[in-house]
Amino acid sequence: MSAPGIWIILPIAAGAGLFFLRRWYRLSVSLGTGLSLLLALLAWKLPVDENIYLGPLIIKINSTLNILGRQFILLDNERPLMLAIYLLAAIWFAAAYVGKVGRMFVPLGLVITGLLTAVPGVSPFLYAAMLVEMITLVSVVLLSRPGHPVPRGALRFLIFQTLGMPFILFTGWLLTGVEASPGELALVSRAAILLGIGFAFWLAIFPFHTWLPMVAEEAHPLVSGFVFLMLPFVVMLFGLGLLDRYAWLRDLLRLGQANGLLLFAGVLMVLTGGVWAVFQRHLGRMLGFAIMVEIGKALLALGLQGGLPLFFSMLLPRTVALAVWSLALAVLKNSPGKKYQHGLGASEMDGIGYKMPLTAASLSLANFSIAGLPLLAGFPVFLSLLQRIASIAPTIALFTLIGTVGLFIGGLRTLAVLFKGADTESQGWHIQERGPVIIFLLAGCLALLLIGLFPQWFLPQAAGLAQAFGHLLPLP
Repeated sequence: MSAPGIWIILPIAAGAGLFFLRRWYRLSVSLGTGLSLLLALLAWKLPVDENIYLGPLIIKINSTLNILGRQFILLDNERPLMLAIYLLAAIWFAAAYVGKVGRMFVPLGLVITGLLTAVPGVSPFLYAAMLVEMITLVSVVLLSRPGHPVPRGALRFLIFQTLGMPFILFTGWLLTGVEASPGELALVSRAAILLGIGFAFWLAIFPFHTWLPMVAEEAHPLVSGFVFLMLPFVVMLFGLGLLDRYAWLRDLLRLGQANGLLLFAGVLMVLTGGVWAVFQRHLGRMLGFAIMVEIGKALLALGLQGGLPLFFSMLLPRTVALAVWSLALAVLKNSPGKKYQHGLGASEMDGIGYKMPLTAASLSLANFSIAGLPLLAGFPVFLSLLQRIASIAPTIALFTLIGTVGLFIGGLRTLAVLFKGADTESQGWHIQERGPVIIFLLAGCLALLLIGLFPQWFLPQAAGLAQAFGHLLPLP
């Protein structure tokens, strides 16, 4: 038995099996959510490369799995990352029950999660580019409606992700020469430039970001939220793994040039996403611009010396906010009281907050949390990030603040649309939310408030995920 077999092969095989059970939607969602929780529990309790004594039996979970001459390696110190990935998947699969995502979401979601887990663990690392391409192809199927043409946003997503693949492959080829001659500065610079361009495509760094709002507009909100959360996070884990493995990349970061590029890319993403959010009149596209802001804040944290714990501290607030936001959009999209069906434009959402006040309030809270409003989950980490940036680059801190203020203004405009005018059809308030929707949204809003009020209860555990990358942490 091996760790990659448990956390990579098993979910992919389970996703393929659930494909044949997709007709029974509740069963499929329950099995997918239960398996994700089980894998998260195993990541928490099951040691790797150590003997496990079960009475007379001795079991050892190996860290390495060989497939066709290639190795998949999941070490014991990476178990917290597996725990985080499968908890994120479980949250989304559970929300699928009330969000009416579609019968293919859980089976394909499990396949995507297994492939994402394989990205940081594959060796040689250049095969991660092929895994990301496979994830992209499966995601395009997930982002498309059955029986309809592939949306423009999904096609652009496929194009940009595919364009990033050859740069990573070329980097792997150059690394052979770099390891043989680490003092060859020209070769090191070329490898670093190619690696940076590849990650710019994968992470939708400006100007390769245009697919984010398009996908958010066209796809089901829970599906787009799942892709927006999982793919950038795992790609960043892959990048951190490269830094942890190759000393010449760490030396390049310590020179300060790479840190400056990360800070510049981060503030550009935050500023661009925030400014566009001010003028946005489509609730789905707002989610895409919020993702731009979140990717930018993550890059800013990685650009700081010793900012790795801060990067992982952002994971929990981001997950809860995106889950609440995506579920609220899904509920609004499926609302029977809209003027027009299957749209989240401002004209279709006028006054719907009178019929679905909890959904409207949840969407606004999630928006304001990502914008860093005090007392909400995103504020403690954002305040720490802003203070650290201001101490070394006040101009970047100012533009970061402007970007988040723009996202906050966009949230106010969304709130104004949802409660615009009087609801003449129902003559005032007429609450339509029922059952599981209320439970899920209330739990999400409560989590946003608790994390914001008591960050010391939650964020240190998330920051502890940085221990998986020991070479990137400052020396004690």
